[in-house]
Amino acid sequence: MKELLSIFWAFFRIGSLMFGGGYSMLPLLQRMLVEKYKWTTNEELADFFALGQCTPGIIAIDTAVLIGNKRRKTAGAAFATAGIVMPSFMIILAVAVFFQSLIEIKLVQHAFAGIRVGAGALIVSAVVKLVRENVKSWFQILMCVASFVLVAVFGQSPGWAVLGAGIFGFLYGKLDGRR
Repeated sequence: MKELLSIFWAFFRIGSLMFGGGYSMLPLLQRMLVEKYKWTTNEELADFFALGQCTPGIIAIDTAVLIGNKRRKTAGAAFATAGIVMPSFMIILAVAVFFQSLIEIKLVQHAFAGIRVGAGALIVSAVVKLVRENVKSWFQILMCVASFVLVAVFGQSPGWAVLGAGIFGFLYGKLDGRR
């Protein structure tokens, strides 16, 4: 039970600081789960994040389920999910009650603008770290650029980009193994 509570508390803290969507949680996940608790490696985290991107649903919850499941199977997945969702639920409930009166306050508008910028910086930081640690060959650089162009320029779903990169990586591995 102690480890399950640790899983809940770790994901609760991540969920409490996760502004800007699922991508903004990547540096928090890396710091907390790889460096502090050593529950996973950077490579596994990248895999879990990619799987979370490909599956239906919210990437933060999908990733929490995968990591929680790795630690303590179904119970770990449930506690990680509850932890990641609880802060957002409490904040959304409070905002729903006071939203109309809060959103008209200029200070609140400026705070949200600052939060968006900060979340963007977290996303850029996470992307740089992931690329440095995982993109090692010319083929991987090509797949990274192609995936970015598909999503950022052509507006394709990130899930398709990850799936396509996985398929091309598999085929490249098969061809490379024949040499």
